[in-house]
Amino acid sequence: MKTYHLQTQIWLPQGRNEVFAFFADPRNLERLTPDWLRFAIVTPDPIEMKKGTLLDYRLKIRGIPIRWQSEIATWDPPNSFVDRQTRGPYTLWIHEHIFHEYQGGTLVGDKVLYSPPGGWLVQKFFVAPDLRRIFHYRHQVLQDLFNPNKQKPEGLSTT
Repeated sequence: MKTYHLQTQIWLPQGRNEVFAFFADPRNLERLTPDWLRFAIVTPDPIEMKKGTLLDYRLKIRGIPIRWQSEIATWDPPNSFVDRQTRGPYTLWIHEHIFHEYQGGTLVGDKVLYSPPGGWLVQKFFVAPDLRRIFHYRHQVLQDLFNPNKQKPEGLSTT
């Protein structure tokens, strides 16, 4: 099984506790996901986030309806958490969310280890471009919510 990595980071001028609290509410994932995915959480409320929590979603990938389930594999507020796909479109999907205090704000990092079905051609022409678009959209929404003035500390490049 061939695995791939996606790594991004964004700096937000809010405290780590506030930023982590936003990510700790699974309903906010709907806000961070582009409309073209038709993403919806189907796990009933209330959802208590902790290690072992299962989250069920439905979405459409290139028009194909998908059911996805993630498990919170690690939960370490306000530092990090990891979700891993237990059912869904990928052979492997492990997403680590990391929150560091940095220059009066929070550096939010994403590290994703994944293996899509279909091999390297599917990865190169479909999965990788879609993931770039999804995380770009996510960063735009986070900027609008937490950093409307688009300030950025000196010497920090985010992708």
